[in-house]
Amino acid sequence: MRHHEIHRAHRIGWLRAAVLGANDGIVSTASLVLGVAAAEASYNSVMTAGIAGLVAGAMSMAAGEFVSVSSQKDAEDADLDRERAELEEDPEMEHEELTGLYETRGVDRETALRVAEQLMAHDALDAHAREELGMVYGTTARPVEAALASAGTFAIGAAIPLVVVAFAPFAVAMPAVSGTSLAALALLGALGARAGGANPIMGATRVTCWGTLAMVMTSLVGGLFGSVL
Repeated sequence: MRHHEIHRAHRIGWLRAAVLGANDGIVSTASLVLGVAAAEASYNSVMTAGIAGLVAGAMSMAAGEFVSVSSQKDAEDADLDRERAELEEDPEMEHEELTGLYETRGVDRETALRVAEQLMAHDALDAHAREELGMVYGTTARPVEAALASAGTFAIGAAIPLVVVAFAPFAVAMPAVSGTSLAALALLGALGARAGGANPIMGATRVTCWGTLAMVMTSLVGGLFGSVL
């Protein structure tokens, strides 16, 4: 009977970007809306600020993720190029290096030699990338995937407080934005933690606490500057 295991490491790239994007979309847009409303702005001003925040935030998240993950990918590609050159220049030395890596993990010399020889015959670069550099397919950098995931989920998250402002009576819109946004953050934190195999309650608590702090701080700033100006 075949033993089937479920692993989640392959989700790291897009999951991190998606959770970060959605969380930032909810927190930043809800906080922006609450801050502008606390300054006694009109409905149109609140909606304009929120929509502008959605567009600017989504583009900023996409650009930031793309640049950041591209830098990581550049470093990975440089390491692979270096390893490829070393394999061409001195394959015997690389074979010995791979053998040594298995020996340090507790494999006896004879077995380590055979394993290194077979793996290098199959795909030398892949063997060294995995064993020497720690690069495994599924966890390597993917800039476009990260950028799209981050921007898309930011826009979805940012749309939540804007929908509430659009359809709730303006007199009760701000409490509704706060409640809905915190509920969405709790759900997001729980789902993100579950997808990553962690404790959903802990994940929900983390994002809810930080979201509450952000909304309170921006509301205070908006009220302060609104009264002064």
